Amino acid sequence: MTALAAVLWDMDGTLLDSEKLWDIAVRELARELGHEMTDEIRHALIGSAGPDAMRIIFTGLGLEPDVAEVERARLFLETRVAELMTGPIPWRPGAKDALAMVRAAGLSSALVTNTKRSLAEYGLDTLGREFFDASVCGDEVLQGKPDPAIYLRAAELLGVDPKHCVAIEDSPTGARAAELAGCAVLVVPCEIPVPPSPTRVFRDTLIGLTHTDLRHIRHEIA
Repeated sequence: MTALAAVLWDMDGTLLDSEKLWDIAVRELARELGHEMTDEIRHALIGSAGPDAMRIIFTGLGLEPDVAEVERARLFLETRVAELMTGPIPWRPGAKDALAMVRAAGLSSALVTNTKRSLAEYGLDTLGREFFDASVCGDEVLQGKPDPAIYLRAAELLGVDPKHCVAIEDSPTGARAAELAGCAVLVVPCEIPVPPSPTRVFRDTLIGLTHTDLRHIRHEIA
């Protein structure tokens, strides 16, 4: 039976209800580019890293990915998201209690987000840095989710084997990254459905999550 050593948390849509803020920003960006953001493109963006997000936006809107235009769009998006994330950000249901539970149980904990560091710091202002032993952001690895590098780096910083971790995610992109790294995955969908997998356990919310639940998830998938 594989022991549980650490919990690795996604941020947007998992701990914080910040996908709604990103939704505002990407739809404003689409209009800035002379188009309307479709739900199909928006859903494809959920969980994506910065460079992938720009590619998805420009391809989805049928725009030529001119280097200067892409950079202008990136700056617009980051500036707008920073504005929207200034001040407290709404929590996802049960997330605050779940963080406290993991800390009280003596488990290691890391924030693992595709959001770049400068924006993730706004999230940490709301979440509380005391809940995390480490954090890894999308601009701190060569490839963001769905590549497993970000989860492998988080486990390395905590000094644990990914096989001894439960990752908590809300998106297909994040769940894929975590399972490729060797983690058991607890999926709490937010904006879009996440397909089932032998390495994924599903809950509707984090409300009532216990240490025993996390150990059972790790043991079921070991």
